[in-house]
Amino acid sequence: MKVGIVGASGYTGAELLRLLTGHPEFEVAAVTAHSNAGQAVGEHTPSLRAAYPGLVYEAFDSGRFDGLDLVFCALPHGESQQLVPGLRGRVGTVVDLAADFRLRDAALYPQWYGEPHAAPELLAHAVYGLPELFRRDLAGASLVAAAGCYPTAAGLALAPLVRAGLVDPNGLVVDAASGVSGAGRGLKETLHFGTVDEDFVAYGLLTHRHTPEMEQILGTQVLFTPHLAPMVRGILATCYARPAVARVGLTTEDAMDALHEAYDDEPFVVVTDAPPSTKATAGSNTAHVTTRVDPRTGWVLSLCALDNLVKGASGQAIQCANAALGLPETTGLPTAGLYP
Repeated sequence: MKVGIVGASGYTGAELLRLLTGHPEFEVAAVTAHSNAGQAVGEHTPSLRAAYPGLVYEAFDSGRFDGLDLVFCALPHGESQQLVPGLRGRVGTVVDLAADFRLRDAALYPQWYGEPHAAPELLAHAVYGLPELFRRDLAGASLVAAAGCYPTAAGLALAPLVRAGLVDPNGLVVDAASGVSGAGRGLKETLHFGTVDEDFVAYGLLTHRHTPEMEQILGTQVLFTPHLAPMVRGILATCYARPAVARVGLTTEDAMDALHEAYDDEPFVVVTDAPPSTKATAGSNTAHVTTRVDPRTGWVLSLCALDNLVKGASGQAIQCANAALGLPETTGLPTAGLYP
């Protein structure tokens, strides 16, 4: 199948290119990068030099993608909604890695993203791309909005407990830390080595734009606090809930059973007794989850670790594309992380 990538020079675009080298059914046919048009991919991102010796970034032209089976949009938020209407009908399936088509309610975009949606009529046609929780909608989808990194971690940690009625859906709290690659490849003072190194800081207090996405996944309000950690890759989400009123006496074994029931047949989720580690997931499309019930305080604790650029972005996008196009979801995706 012929594949195109719009915005291929960013971190998620480069990660798509890396992962697609191992995909037996997808062949990269065109890559665009507005600010790097004309530059060789391997010159811009040397780690891709051997895999794509002749590939060059092009300026965006929707006609360049005519007839392709699949196009990934790896652009900053706000840009995909300008381009996707022109791609539909030209290509088989579009998978967007930004938030442009994730929220079902167009009214949420001005509140959380600062501007009205440019193509609200397409929101009803977009399928939300988090296969472990919303798989049945992906088969045959022509427009997929791959889930965000923080919402993926929080959703995988909490959704089985909410869906099983084990926890009170009111008062969910998500504390999560991400590596600096989550902010993209652009130069920002807050991401300089001298700023990030030996620091750990919360940001986006009460206003982070992934909040409504988490609430859409879980069907309830969430208090979300993101943190920036001095590492390149990884997300660790530590989530808190109270047991449901009907589940007095809830135990860790009960909660772990819910995770096992949800994920034991999932190739990209590992339920572990040990606390999840971001390093254990680096470079893989696998998330690690666990949970505890504290009888002393009454709180339920659920954690998820994943690689924000793979399961939190590009790997998840490929997993969704596989499902949409009728391929096994595992095709071309690594389950083993890099260590050390």
